[in-house]
Amino acid sequence: MKRALIITYYWPPSGGSGVQRWVKFAKYLPSQGWQPVIYTPENPEAPSQDSSLLGDIPPEAEIVKRPIREVYSIYRQLTGKSASSKEVNPINHQKKSFSQKLMMALRGNLFIPDPRVAWVRPSVKFLEEYVKGHPVDVIVSTGPPHSMHLIAKGLSERTGIPWIADFRDPWTKMFYFKHLQLSAWAQRRHERLEKEVLDSCSAVVAVSPLVQDEFREMTSTPVHLITNGFDPEDFKGGDHGTGATADAPFNVTHTGLFASDGIPEVLWEVLADKCKGDGQFARKLCIRLAGKTDLAVLDSLKAAGLERYVTDLGYQDHTVAVREQQDASMLILPLRKEPEYRATLPGKLFEYLASRRPVLGIGQTDGAMARVLSGTGAGVVCEWEDKAAIAGFVDRCWELHRSGEPWTDTDNIEQYSRTATTAKMAALMESLTRQI
Repeated sequence: MKRALIITYYWPPSGGSGVQRWVKFAKYLPSQGWQPVIYTPENPEAPSQDSSLLGDIPPEAEIVKRPIREVYSIYRQLTGKSASSKEVNPINHQKKSFSQKLMMALRGNLFIPDPRVAWVRPSVKFLEEYVKGHPVDVIVSTGPPHSMHLIAKGLSERTGIPWIADFRDPWTKMFYFKHLQLSAWAQRRHERLEKEVLDSCSAVVAVSPLVQDEFREMTSTPVHLITNGFDPEDFKGGDHGTGATADAPFNVTHTGLFASDGIPEVLWEVLADKCKGDGQFARKLCIRLAGKTDLAVLDSLKAAGLERYVTDLGYQDHTVAVREQQDASMLILPLRKEPEYRATLPGKLFEYLASRRPVLGIGQTDGAMARVLSGTGAGVVCEWEDKAAIAGFVDRCWELHRSGEPWTDTDNIEQYSRTATTAKMAALMESLTRQI
């Protein structure tokens, strides 16, 4: 069995799509003839905990942990923020205190590419010695944080081992990059490091076709598309959900992070109007939020008169999130109100597909998410202010709910299964080892 060294910051018990991507790859790589060797921090700053993912780590996986120095504990002390804060994304949060602005400027200009950069040099030194006694056939770095790519770059240059740079998100084209308050020098430094990573690695992997196009314009290194996905085993047992039965609540569900720059005010208006005009709808409506939800989102629901319909579950582990998705009458996925988000494919989208519930996306109708929803028939994407289109989709879901009929349009989703995406990653690894 060949060995792949995976350099990642996020690993169980931390949660979110960042850890799910490579936990799921690790789970299925052994069946493709690859042993995953995971290099990860011993003491990371994790915004959430999800021990349910530990069961996905295969016995073949080798886990190598080393301590890392973090700066976020200092940030929280200076800003008064705790790990359980209702602020979902401090980088682009609209209202910032002076201390937050100061810390953001320090973070963006002193820690390049990110606050984990101090881990790069000792990791390269450690891993260079490690692979001498524990040879690996390929290196994979997954970011952000993009310091993971710098570790892989240094190790690959010293050892000659082929290297895949897996970008779960873009770097300088990431939606929050413009909010980092960078100096001209820091901006150039980020751009130079990004270019060095793209040009030095053996292959680049993007998770969205639009991000793939962006990277192809920046480098001659081959850029491959391997999206996120869903694990079929997480959805075994058929249709768990009660969302398709007429006597159940009409669950409008969102799972995962819900940021303050992704508030679908027009959807709230549609739901409020429908409650006023349809007593049965008002009795059935339940807005379920399973994940870390920004306080501004909860305030917007209250302002729309929907507070009594809201069930805020807070952060839930992956198992609960999947159950909530299956119990939904309508899943909502508002993108962030940033032009760069057109290229993004949120990780939760693929599990939404596997739940086979109707998905209402809100954002750019010509973006990457719109392509997936259109191609699978799983739902629609409406522009932020298109009240008629949003209301029409809500009405359609409500009528299906009243009749007890399931959503049957979803098709062609197997291409996004974790087994299929892992096969693509394994094939890419294999191709690089054959080139040596």
